[in-house]
Amino acid sequence: MVNGDERTASEDGKGRLELQTWSDLPLELLELILSNLTFEDNVRASVVCKRWHKVAISVRVMNQSPWLMYIPKSGCLYEFYDPSERKIHSLELPELRGCRVCYTKQGWLLLYRRRNHLVFFFNPFTRETINLPSYELAYEIMAFSCAPTSTNCVVFSIKHVHPTVVAISTCHPGASEWTIVNHRNRLPFVSSIWDKPVFCSGLFYCLSLTGWLGVYDPGRRYWKVLAVPPPRCPENFFVKNWWKGKFMTEHNGDLLVVYTSQNKNPMIYKLYRSELAWKEMESLRGVTIFASFLSSLSGANLPGIMRNSVYFSKFRFFGKRCISYSFDDCRYYPRKQQYDWGEQPPFENIWIEPPRHALSSI
Repeated sequence: MVNGDERTASEDGKGRLELQTWSDLPLELLELILSNLTFEDNVRASVVCKRWHKVAISVRVMNQSPWLMYIPKSGCLYEFYDPSERKIHSLELPELRGCRVCYTKQGWLLLYRRRNHLVFFFNPFTRETINLPSYELAYEIMAFSCAPTSTNCVVFSIKHVHPTVVAISTCHPGASEWTIVNHRNRLPFVSSIWDKPVFCSGLFYCLSLTGWLGVYDPGRRYWKVLAVPPPRCPENFFVKNWWKGKFMTEHNGDLLVVYTSQNKNPMIYKLYRSELAWKEMESLRGVTIFASFLSSLSGANLPGIMRNSVYFSKFRFFGKRCISYSFDDCRYYPRKQQYDWGEQPPFENIWIEPPRHALSSI
């Protein structure tokens, strides 16, 4: 039997429990929950109340922006521009003397030394080098699938022998030679030094000079030019820009292409594989593209001012501003910075992903 005092205490306790809200969660539990959310969900949770806002910001992790690596015409002093901090860092890299930068991914450079036809990987932040078999590089364009420290790393090279024939070369760290095979196309495909391959969902994608899309499966060693018509050049775009001033990258399995013109704002297209069609995007939905001719990167969860923008491989005002285009504001920053990107030197610079504590190695 429950007496009156016990009933009152029980009812009071129940009332206090009913009055508790999500904002009353213990701090440790709240930090644990919010730290496991994606960046977007973290932002949504931060507007619940003042307490959640404070905790969400304290555990929010922003990704690091790529750095723009400038390749000197002579000497071994390389400059790395951080667009998020608007700072330039310098690094002596004598290992790169006499080399041509071909591609970058996950902080690694793919390099070619013409003097002895040496192809090798180099990480400028750790100074680690991984050699590949010698290979005489002419007009090939190159890419690789992932960091060379991975057993899944594949190096890919392509050049057109004829509009209906391409020569594809592949290799991997630890191999003794390159595998070179000629493949025939049903559709014409002319490769271009301005269009670098992109590895996406297990396949290498390549744009031709005129925008046709080729795909290579390294597992099956199968090549095909897809029946995907290139985006139609708008009447207000220069055709020359439409062919040469384009940049392809991938983000979370989606293939994206940036088309530029000296007299117009950039246009973004996304490949819809099921429909075999490119469709224009009005927004990057918070994603940031870092465009350069040697390779283009994408990023998410970056500082707010950088989101939904394209960052190009050139900066102004003595390193104070990197040229970018904001899809939120529909304008270039700084203003009046439209360039004929197809006429810019293709081997002058490249975006590279630094490790989180990169400054400690510089």
